[in-house]
Amino acid sequence: MPSEVQEKTMPMIRRMTLEDLDEVVAIEEATFARPWTRENYLSELTKNVAARYLVAVVDGQIAGFAGAWVILDESHITNIAVREALRGQGIGRLLTQALLQYVSNLGAAYATLEVREHNTPAKSLYTALGFITVGRRKKYYEDNGEDALIMVCDHLPEADPEFEEAETVRED
Repeated sequence: MPSEVQEKTMPMIRRMTLEDLDEVVAIEEATFARPWTRENYLSELTKNVAARYLVAVVDGQIAGFAGAWVILDESHITNIAVREALRGQGIGRLLTQALLQYVSNLGAAYATLEVREHNTPAKSLYTALGFITVGRRKKYYEDNGEDALIMVCDHLPEADPEFEEAETVRED
């Protein structure tokens, strides 16, 4: 008798490419009240030397994405989103963990982010990953005037000594 339990496909996490933009923008538009545009992401991927973005791929489709800016030893997480139908499956956690490893590999000592005050699932995830609330931005979100909590994680994973990418600036 065949098993009725389907094995869960593990997401593959990889660097975002220009070919991913249509799916990323669709997830962005379905997730955020004031979504970034395709042009915003195009600029991030082609012009912003501080920007790094990852995607999670499940069964050949983009399941979610995460991005950060890395400047010297600081990283700022810009956005994390998961396709609505795939939320609650740990994809956001995997993306965030991979992003924290990535920024650590690039030399970041800590990561910051803003999260909506009432976004309980996101706040729970960030807290579980070691983020703490350090401040508040009053009426940060223009769509409804909601406050943003400023969160920081100052104990990133240890950098992979073998990590290297072509655009990484080194002072050797």
